[in-house]
Amino acid sequence: MKIKKLLWLTIGGISLVLGSVTALIPMLPTFPFLLLATISFAKSSEKISNWFVNTKLYRENLESYLKGLGMTIKAKIRLIITVTLGMGTGFFFMYRKELYIPCVILTMIWIGHIIYFIFGVKTREEEGKERVGLGSI
Repeated sequence: MKIKKLLWLTIGGISLVLGSVTALIPMLPTFPFLLLATISFAKSSEKISNWFVNTKLYRENLESYLKGLGMTIKAKIRLIITVTLGMGTGFFFMYRKELYIPCVILTMIWIGHIIYFIFGVKTREEEGKERVGLGSI
């Protein structure tokens, strides 16, 4: 049982480090690493899980999504670009090896990702920004 918790703690720590690094580098996905860290810490220790959900990194990148409030347009665009670059790289190498069926499958998965993040994930406004409408003129 302790080995399992240690494994989850290790995965959570690695994911947290990767998520922290990618939060500082534009065009790299922070979201998947932090989501994995959240799951891993929750399975490893309640104390560590509570610490993680109270960090600024968690609150700024995951909290709203996990509460069902959605993602900002900036986060969606960053995620879509990252998915596109990652899958595009795989597509390029498979296409060069004339692996056309895997290319078609990867293309369908890519389209599914794009559709999911555009239509399946709610878009929320960034905090601190107000909408100006006709009623406020």
